[in-house]
Amino acid sequence: MRAVHILAVLLLLAAGATAGAEKKACHSGDEAALLAVKAAFSNASSFVSWTPDIPCCHWPGIDCSDDDGSGGTTGRVVSLAILRDDGITGAVPGDAIAGLTRLQILFLFKLPCVSGAIPAALARLSGLKELTVSRTGVSGPVPSFLGALKALESLDLSFNALTGAIPPSLGALPRLISVDLSRNRLTGRIPPLLLSKAGPQAFLSLSHNNLSGGIPPEFAAVNFEQIDLSRNQLTGDASLLFGREDDKPVLDSADLSRNALSFNMSGLRLTRRLDSLDLSHNMIYGGIPAVVANLTDLQVFNVSYNRLCGAVPAGAAARYDLYSFAHNKCLCGAPLPDPCR
Repeated sequence: MRAVHILAVLLLLAAGATAGAEKKACHSGDEAALLAVKAAFSNASSFVSWTPDIPCCHWPGIDCSDDDGSGGTTGRVVSLAILRDDGITGAVPGDAIAGLTRLQILFLFKLPCVSGAIPAALARLSGLKELTVSRTGVSGPVPSFLGALKALESLDLSFNALTGAIPPSLGALPRLISVDLSRNRLTGRIPPLLLSKAGPQAFLSLSHNNLSGGIPPEFAAVNFEQIDLSRNQLTGDASLLFGREDDKPVLDSADLSRNALSFNMSGLRLTRRLDSLDLSHNMIYGGIPAVVANLTDLQVFNVSYNRLCGAVPAGAAARYDLYSFAHNKCLCGAPLPDPCR
C-alpha cells in the first residue's frame, strides 16, 4: 500500500510539471507562501530552483490546478512534495504551508532532520485530502486538531517519533479511508470509531508501536482491505476482523503478529481473496481451518508461536514451510516433524 501511494505521488508531480508548462502565471499568495517555506527550511539545496523568475507552478515538487477550474491562466498550488533531503532542517513551517489555501496534498518524506511537533496551523488547510509526514524526526502527539480536516482521505505519519494516544477525533473524519501511524511510540487503546466512515475499502497500519487493550468491536463493521496491527501489546479476540466469508470480501492482507491476542482459530472465516495472513507470536488456540488449503491466492501464511493443536491441513503442508507452523502447543503432521497419532 505504501509503495503504491509514494509512486502515485511521484507520478502526480511528473504530470503536474507537464500541466504547469501551460500556465502563464502563479498566484502571488501561493508564491509568497512557498518562498516562506523555503526560507523556513534555510534555503536548502532542494529549493535552488524556487526563484521568483520562474512561475511557482514550474518549481520542483509543486503541482497546480486552474484558479477557478475554467482553464484560466493563473495556477493555484494544490500539491506540495518535499522529499529525500538530509540537508533540510528545522520544524515543519505550519504558518507558511497554511498560506497555500487550495492545498490538497502535503507530502513530506525522508527528511530526517526535520523535527518538532506537527504544527496546529495545518488545521487551516480545509481542502487537504492527503497528509504525509513520514520518515522524519517529528515528535510529540498525533494532534487532535487533525479531526478538523474534514476533506482528509489519507493520513500517513509513519516512521517518526510520535508519542501518546491516537486521538479519537480521527474517527469523526467523514472521508478518511487510509491511516498509517506505524513505527512510532504510540500508547493507549485504538479509538473505536477509527475508519468507521471509510465505506467499501479501508487501510490501517499501526504496527511497531506500544498500543494496548483489545481490538475495538466496532472494527467488525469496517471493510478492511489491508490491516497491520503487528508488534504492539494488543489482547483479546481478533476474529471479528474476519467475520463471515461473505461479509469481508475485500480483505487481502492481515498482519496481527507479535501481540498477545487470544481466540479460537478453528472457526475463523477467511475470504478467498486473502493473500497474506500473519498471526504468529500470539496466544491463539484451536486448530487451523481446513479452508486454508484451498486459498490459492494466499502467498504468506504464518501461525508459528501460538497454542494451536491438531493436524496441519494437507494442502497447506505442501505450500508453506516448517517455520509457518513451528512452536505451537500440539500441531502435528507435515511439514512438522511430529506425526499425528
